Amino acid sequence: MTKDNMTFDAQATASLLGYASLVSTLRETIVEYGAGRIVSPERLAIPLQQGGLMLSMPSSAEDIAIHKLVNVCPGNLTRNLATINGQVVAYDSITGETKFVLDGPTVTGRRTAAVSALGAITLTSGEPKEILVIGTGKQASNHVEAFTALFPDARILSKGISEHDTLSFVDRLQSIAPNLEALKGEIPATVDVVVTVTTSKTPVYDEAVRAGRLIIGVGAFTADAVEISKQVVDNSFVIVDDPVGAKHEAGDLIQANFDWNRAGTLAQAIQGHLNPDAPIFFKSVGCAAWDLAACRVARKALG
Repeated sequence: MTKDNMTFDAQATASLLGYASLVSTLRETIVEYGAGRIVSPERLAIPLQQGGLMLSMPSSAEDIAIHKLVNVCPGNLTRNLATINGQVVAYDSITGETKFVLDGPTVTGRRTAAVSALGAITLTSGEPKEILVIGTGKQASNHVEAFTALFPDARILSKGISEHDTLSFVDRLQSIAPNLEALKGEIPATVDVVVTVTTSKTPVYDEAVRAGRLIIGVGAFTADAVEISKQVVDNSFVIVDDPVGAKHEAGDLIQANFDWNRAGTLAQAIQGHLNPDAPIFFKSVGCAAWDLAACRVARKALG
């Protein structure tokens, strides 16, 4: 952190964004956004070289305005560089003055995991007892970290693309997530929440839907990406976090030719306005309003 201009690096940003505070603030912000009291337009994506994207995501509310500008460059994996780089800038909503700057990837990772946790709290009967996280990347790490902090008694299972990836992931996170273990064999019937956080173009989850099991799809955020199979979509009550962004970014639903008239929203669920008649698939695509919620949390932490 540089105190003069209130710019926070990844570690300092994480220290400002506690998961319990994020969930609480997101609960209020999501309802506020659903009521039209927060402006959060569809994100603007500009191509960079070699498959990279520059993403611009502004949002404004009565008390604060923010702009997230991040670059996503998949080719950085072969360069031994971070895939995502960027910042979230918080502004005074009246004067437009810069108040502070947070690390973009850290904000994205933590608020996304907090939205999944909020979905689990809202859409299940009580706290989850057994959670499966499919994926072994940074977003999977954020989810394991969030679930460990918020559901300390839950058993957390990991499933990667290979046994080696799974065991490496579990070993890497063991110090912060003692309840994390590698999935061995089939998914146990006792798993009550499944979260997919991959970059797959083909389904990584295709189990028959079952009462009492919530499916949360996070990783597919482009129209051509699919983590959850069509049969799961077709046989589930679908809830989305952002109904505007989902129509352009929720590849699981787009590829399944989903009827958007069937979709409920997380804001409706938080307010108790939904009565699902089938197992739930919660699709999270994110939007700048969730970054605004994170900035609210940081502002409170800064005093």
